[in-house]
Amino acid sequence: MGDLVVLLSGGGGGAKLAAGFAAQLPPERLVIVGNTGDDLDWYGLRICPDLDILLYTLAGEVDPLRGWGIQGDTFAVLERLTVYGEDPWFRVGDRDLTTGLVRTHWLRQGMRLTEVMQRLSWQLGVRHRILPMTDDPVRTMIRTPQGELDFQTYFVRRGHRDPVRGIRFAGVEEARPTPEVLEALDRAGILVLGPSNPFVSIGPILAVPGIREAIRSSPARKVAISPLVAGRALKGPAEGMMRDLGHRPDAVGVAALYRDLVGVFVLDTADAELAPEVERMGLRAVVAETVMRTPEDRLALARRILEIAECEC
Repeated sequence: MGDLVVLLSGGGGGAKLAAGFAAQLPPERLVIVGNTGDDLDWYGLRICPDLDILLYTLAGEVDPLRGWGIQGDTFAVLERLTVYGEDPWFRVGDRDLTTGLVRTHWLRQGMRLTEVMQRLSWQLGVRHRILPMTDDPVRTMIRTPQGELDFQTYFVRRGHRDPVRGIRFAGVEEARPTPEVLEALDRAGILVLGPSNPFVSIGPILAVPGIREAIRSSPARKVAISPLVAGRALKGPAEGMMRDLGHRPDAVGVAALYRDLVGVFVLDTADAELAPEVERMGLRAVVAETVMRTPEDRLALARRILEIAECEC
């Protein structure tokens, strides 16, 4: 078991925690494995929302108000699309659009998505490694009463208002974890499941054949952080998904989803009274401030997780 910290991340919560780790760990000690189930092809361009949130956050460029995209970006391309009668419901800013342009160009030249992310990171001054969960296409599909929807249609276009009847990851059976991801999991001394939606952010990563098994068998100290605080998601549909899919919509429900993977579960201070229930599952429950409103919050939570993981008590 090595001293590498491996974070599984999706969405804004995972990206904030990644920034907290990156602020105190050198590049050789941190690997972030990002969700690609949210990816989509938009006007012929490959868009990777969760990978890009990580990229922009670690580069110090992310829009802090929206939690995605680039701060100060403009939307002239979207405005022009409406002139041609299009409905650009997926909002990609002009500078954000260049990431999709070069990513698509490099992929068509034969680069793997892993290599593309390495090159994008290097160009933006990000030295900590951001690894896609797989180089193969996997798409999160949401089953609703209105039929099956791709994730971005469900999440962005329809505002995640549809009841969720089921989730599948199209293409995951044929997907494979990259050699880089498997090497990181093998070298991990601390393995963290970030405070991200367990179904559509962490779930696609765990669904890639071989990843769940590698985590389960790893001797690393394994920690998960609840994305629900006082029974509510800070952002996104996690709370509603938990309820719709028959799970208890609070931190205890999330802990039950991860009980076979981790030994430590972190709850927010607002959920301190739930810690005994988590302990009864056989997990070590730790109460901490998990809401990351400021860079100092991110650093404090990351530092606390490292302390928790290094504690043998």
